[in-house]
Amino acid sequence: MTTVSWAGHRAGDAEVVRRSLAESERFSVIFDAYFAEIHRYVTQRLGPDSAEDVVAETFLTAFRKRARYDPSRASVRVWLYGIASNLIRRHHRTEVRTLRALGRHGPDPDFPGHEEEVSTQVSAQSLRPDIAAAVAELHQRDRDVLLLVALADLSHEEIAAALGIPYGTVGSRLNRARRKLRAALGDSNPMGGDHG
Repeated sequence: MTTVSWAGHRAGDAEVVRRSLAESERFSVIFDAYFAEIHRYVTQRLGPDSAEDVVAETFLTAFRKRARYDPSRASVRVWLYGIASNLIRRHHRTEVRTLRALGRHGPDPDFPGHEEEVSTQVSAQSLRPDIAAAVAELHQRDRDVLLLVALADLSHEEIAAALGIPYGTVGSRLNRARRKLRAALGDSNPMGGDHG
């Protein structure tokens, strides 16, 4: 088997999914390529206790629905973020409890482990308590958009594809979330520390 570069691998993801319809074991390439990234995202949103189940369910759902994957709508990466975001919604109470606890007590000093420290620098687990509490108060749809930008670094187009919403809706939800965060934080910039 030839080694494929990371960039080339991503470009061929849709083909891997298509081929996995006849040879299901090929889907392991998708799992191997995206497991760590999706796991970080889900852990950042729900905490480590719920992440394992949600990530496993994300890939199981993707595997089961791979015949319906449409590469013209979204990349495999974005498709997986969409599935994960939908599954996170089912754990809404867990996410809000996690964010509120962070708002009261700050991040758990034992989380993350040393090997995960770099990858979770901007995670919900490392949010300042005031920001975590404010994010917990956002409506789920606004929180989804905000955290797909902040944690997954998805573009507006990718978020629209992942969540199945119009492009303009992404911008309005993101603006609303930012406005609410600023108001909750006394009009300070949640991305910096600057006012206004």
